[in-house]
Amino acid sequence: MIEPVLITGGAGYVGSHTCKAIAAMGYLPISLDNLIYGHPWAVQWGPSIKGDIADSLVLDQIFSDYRPKAVIHFAAYAYVGESVEHPAKYYRNNVAGSISLLEAMRRHGCKNIIFSSSCSTYGMPLQVPIPENHPQIPINPYGRTKLMMEQIIQDYGSAYGIRYAILRYFNAAGADPEGQIGEDHDPETHLIPLLLQTAQGRRDYTEVYGTDYDTPDGTAIRDYIHVTDLAGAHLLALKYLIQSGQSLCVNLGTGQGNSVMEVIQAVRQVTGKPVAYRPVGRRPGDPPALVAKADQAASLLGWRPDFIDIRATITTAWNWHQSQLKKQGDHSD
Repeated sequence: MIEPVLITGGAGYVGSHTCKAIAAMGYLPISLDNLIYGHPWAVQWGPSIKGDIADSLVLDQIFSDYRPKAVIHFAAYAYVGESVEHPAKYYRNNVAGSISLLEAMRRHGCKNIIFSSSCSTYGMPLQVPIPENHPQIPINPYGRTKLMMEQIIQDYGSAYGIRYAILRYFNAAGADPEGQIGEDHDPETHLIPLLLQTAQGRRDYTEVYGTDYDTPDGTAIRDYIHVTDLAGAHLLALKYLIQSGQSLCVNLGTGQGNSVMEVIQAVRQVTGKPVAYRPVGRRPGDPPALVAKADQAASLLGWRPDFIDIRATITTAWNWHQSQLKKQGDHSD
């Protein structure tokens, strides 16, 4: 019997890659997405339901029809700047919507949730690499919604027996190595796709926020984790919850940092193209360095990332971006 798993935000970037990963292991991913930011073309491995996590009727229908064994919860708004300007939107969706999902799980006796959290819950790091027991002091509404949901899920665990895996991502990057899906945000705010669009000639330059950080080259350092490595971690977390019945909170990152200038250089090497950039001021609240201490994911889940070299990650993203450009060219003929 194929075990159904509900994937909220399954038409999004990490959600769609996770649908592919768990389908390959014999699960049936049921994608629920309101398609505000997700893409219908990204849902290729199971049923696709258009709906919102705040809609209890839609949730009740899914739980009744499919009886999912677990929920993998990606559905969240994730633009930091927007969260500062429109916090109500973020608290309504990321917190109230997630509570609606947890209540549906309770009504239907679903006991397992894997929650997509973020290194933004740590705020300005006091030490790098950042361990899981680092103080969580988020500095923007997006990070606060993620921390609130971690706490709420833990309370649901204590009170109602919900088992959880809280996965704190660092910077997701790359694309499906087989080229079926990739990263396509609108607006695009992530460094690597912005640089690749610049390499393709679709942008004149990429803005670099801050060149005066206390880092070797003055630009911010981030831990770029390949999206298929992230997806694999969700699969391992699903097995862990079902087999052990234990809950956990772990970081997901490579444990290695790359500066913005190193990423620009790597994009130039991978694409063979000039990539123009323009230094602008720092964004408020951007830490100089965010790098994961990810030993817990290795020891508890047996998870280790396959993509460590940033150039390998960028190559998968470049192949995807080039294939999309070719498709657009084919369609315009």
